[in-house]
Amino acid sequence: MSKSPVRAHRRVGLICAAALLLTMGAVTAHSAPPASPADCLPGSAPESGLQGDVPAADRDSGRSRDGFWCNMRLLGAAGGRGGGITSVTFEHCAYVGTFFSGDLGPDAGVQVLDVSDPAAPVHTATLTEPAMLAGTWESLKVNKTRKLLVGAGVPFLTGAGLLSIYDISDCAHPRLLNPGPGTDLSLPLPITAHEGGFSPDGRTYWSSGTAPGVLSAVDLTDPANPRVVWQGLPGMSMHGVGFSPDGNRLYLANNLGGMKILDTSAVQRRDPAPQVPELADLTWSDGWATQHTVPVTYGGVPHVFAVDEAGSGGVKLIDVSDDRHPRITGSIKLEINLPEHQDSLLASAAGGSLFAYDAHYCAADRPADPTALACGWTSSGVRVFDVRDPDAFTEIGYFNPPARTGENRALSNSPHALASIIGLPLLSAPSVAQAILRGEFDPGQALGPRTGMAVSGDLSTDWCFSPPEWRGNQLWTTCADNGFLALELSPQVYTPPPDQNSTTGS
Repeated sequence: MSKSPVRAHRRVGLICAAALLLTMGAVTAHSAPPASPADCLPGSAPESGLQGDVPAADRDSGRSRDGFWCNMRLLGAAGGRGGGITSVTFEHCAYVGTFFSGDLGPDAGVQVLDVSDPAAPVHTATLTEPAMLAGTWESLKVNKTRKLLVGAGVPFLTGAGLLSIYDISDCAHPRLLNPGPGTDLSLPLPITAHEGGFSPDGRTYWSSGTAPGVLSAVDLTDPANPRVVWQGLPGMSMHGVGFSPDGNRLYLANNLGGMKILDTSAVQRRDPAPQVPELADLTWSDGWATQHTVPVTYGGVPHVFAVDEAGSGGVKLIDVSDDRHPRITGSIKLEINLPEHQDSLLASAAGGSLFAYDAHYCAADRPADPTALACGWTSSGVRVFDVRDPDAFTEIGYFNPPARTGENRALSNSPHALASIIGLPLLSAPSVAQAILRGEFDPGQALGPRTGMAVSGDLSTDWCFSPPEWRGNQLWTTCADNGFLALELSPQVYTPPPDQNSTTGS
């Protein structure tokens, strides 16, 4: 009996997709068990499939428009036109990042929210300097010590020249400190931008480009007159940063999958003509587009959590006590990230655009002996893990916000809405290709009602990119489509440590 035209179309679509994925290259993956799933309390609305998955049936039936949650609840939100890529918070305020997509209408720019009442965030200001309008991408960061907010302008993937610095002593009403260099279009700074972050003391902002991977150290001793004191090319494509507490070591994410350790002590000391030697270059094939690093200690021993943005790499725990020989000691993944489930990933994520179910930005609840790690996990929503035992990570809750299917035109500040013209989850290419080559990919399992949606995808999930930042049992974050979210984690699964200090590493 001949195959139906529909099934034949799907199979051709799958073969074409697999061929495209394979052309992007494949390398050997490392096996790792997933974090133990959360035990959902009464009142939860748990996901229906594998841990972290939003199955095709839930997307196509509209079930994903209700969202999924386990041991977490929504306190309040400010959706607006979307949440950009990453946003930040400070004291009782949130700053919603921008993603340049032609959104230059009324009130365009970085939105400032007063979240004194998490159930009813109030819009208090809009930052409209050129860097804020160009798109802050992943550059918008806060330094608590000096009460500074910095963002660079990134029109598309890599930007150059724009950097604005704000005093946020009154967090609801930021005050621009550098109307000249970095803000005045006639006075650009010699930097490239995409990512970035502060040294712990707030005296240096490190701006990282992706193509090429130029890294720039910007001196903010006088915020009105930022100046570049060191610049280098540590790799072809660099990403986010994290720092040792003294600022003398920079843990630099490598977009190709890995982390470099740089000695930044000469920049910290402000030596004349400082050098920044590379101490170590740790690479891996299990995940790529490494996003950022979160330095922590366990029993006084320095570690970092390194987050992979693509390829189902999850989050790795790395011992950096010997900064010339770092070593991976553990990892956090969801079931949908495992090699044997890449076929299920392709079946459900088809049509949902570039990203599928990958970690992006995480925040530990304190830097020394962290008890919990909260992560934006793209289409898997906000995920929270018990990390007290570095040898056994357990998920304790999640919140996957309601899909805003069909609302693309209203979401001019959402990268998801803009990218939804592409249907295939291309950033899962290496992990899918690896599964195929290892014989762990079942084409029949990968086929489904969404197969063949290579273009004109939809918003059947949200993309949660920002770090969920800790406020006691609350987590403040943004997702691309739903904008700002104030969430609450059940006290039955999490007790804030008395010295809670939300940290993203930079």
